[in-house]
Amino acid sequence: MNETPQSETTDAADAAPGADLEALVGEWLTVPDIAERLGLPLSTVRRLIEDRELLSHRVGERRVVAVPAGFLTDEGPHHALKGTFTVLADGGMTDIEIIRWLHTPDDTLPVPGTPINAIHAGFKTEVRRRAMEEAF
Repeated sequence: MNETPQSETTDAADAAPGADLEALVGEWLTVPDIAERLGLPLSTVRRLIEDRELLSHRVGERRVVAVPAGFLTDEGPHHALKGTFTVLADGGMTDIEIIRWLHTPDDTLPVPGTPINAIHAGFKTEVRRRAMEEAF
């Protein structure tokens, strides 16, 4: 009798860590979308995710693998992200927490918006400094 409520609670808890992530990030690109946008084979895009040059999350009703659109430039993964991912992961953050941190508004940044906005505006060092403080 107690097993059913516990398993329901566990299922809800498992879904909770990334439940708000889709809305927070806003624009997501699937692996095929990225491949088409960058003119790369699907296997190359999957390798970028495996090598942690891009972080992904399962989104949408079908739970497809997708990457926040802000992680990409016209040439590929934003060059400043891999090091930032590493700093935050070394500090104990999960991929979901890293994606959330990079997309959470912060009024104290040198540009309006989020850490990912600051990275795109050229403030990689400031974002990494904050990432180190956050992670450690």
